[in-house]
Amino acid sequence: MFSVNHQKFMEMDELSSQKVPYFFIVDFLAQNVEIFKEDEIEKSGLLIDFQTFSNTNEQHPLSKNMEWKSFPETLESFKSGFDKVQKNIRLGNSYLVNYTRKTKINTNLSLKEIFYHSSAKYKVFYKDFFVFFSPETFIKIIDGKIFTYPMKGTIDASVENAPEVLKNDIKEKAEHYTVVDLLRNDLSMVADDVKVDKFQYIDFIRTKQKNLYAMSSEISGIVKPEFNGKLGSIMEKLLPAGSILGAPKPKTLEIILDAEEYDRGYYTGVCGWFDGTNLDSCVMIRFIEKEGDQLYFKSGGGITHMSKLEDEYEEMKNKIYVPIH
Repeated sequence: MFSVNHQKFMEMDELSSQKVPYFFIVDFLAQNVEIFKEDEIEKSGLLIDFQTFSNTNEQHPLSKNMEWKSFPETLESFKSGFDKVQKNIRLGNSYLVNYTRKTKINTNLSLKEIFYHSSAKYKVFYKDFFVFFSPETFIKIIDGKIFTYPMKGTIDASVENAPEVLKNDIKEKAEHYTVVDLLRNDLSMVADDVKVDKFQYIDFIRTKQKNLYAMSSEISGIVKPEFNGKLGSIMEKLLPAGSILGAPKPKTLEIILDAEEYDRGYYTGVCGWFDGTNLDSCVMIRFIEKEGDQLYFKSGGGITHMSKLEDEYEEMKNKIYVPIH
């Protein structure tokens, strides 16, 4: 489906079957796969803070007030890619496309300071290249059982009865159903007895700019015998992550590459920590990247036939935040 770094995925299989702990990072198109054994993490300059693993416990008090300014593109500029996406949806080429943009930001914080002071389920600082603070799990594998938690649908928490409004929003609901269906099918490639354990539960995400509610579901299965201990093969089958691509996958990828006209790079890729037995991994969203001296925030959302241009533009802008309070 897309060019894959097979050699690296085979290396991941090798390490996981030998129960060697390692951290891995895969970019959006799965063309760059990086693997760091536990003793290599320190040398790599990676800072990682997951619920299951952290290589940092230092305290770094923030001695300044945070300055933060974003420079979103115009609605017209956003519209050109949005129209391409909508045209393809009308033609029946896709029914859900995750459309993302890159926005210039200025802040007085370094990427490393953003890493230390943001709060999120998953945080990684990668050299002087990028930082992310993601709320979204990709897959977990615990004692042979595999779980995924697609997150689709967000709302400003200040809206009255926000969780109920979100759960009952026809467009957000349609998007959520689609992703749950897509990931249930994806999981079935590597697991048996796949089922939806929890449907449409709501998470609260706190940020300095505004608080948000996000809608997730939990899907689980039992890893198929032929994929036991083969983490690389599992990743190769499941990537790119359905929640940040859309459905159907191959055609939707073509639409995204045409509509976005920028390189996502590591944004919306996945990274994870394998402890020798179990895996915890996340989708690399809420992502800030450094190009030269300029920082860019990459964000977006799912587009369906019901999507309204202005709403999607607002959602893309709403997600340009950093969870430092």
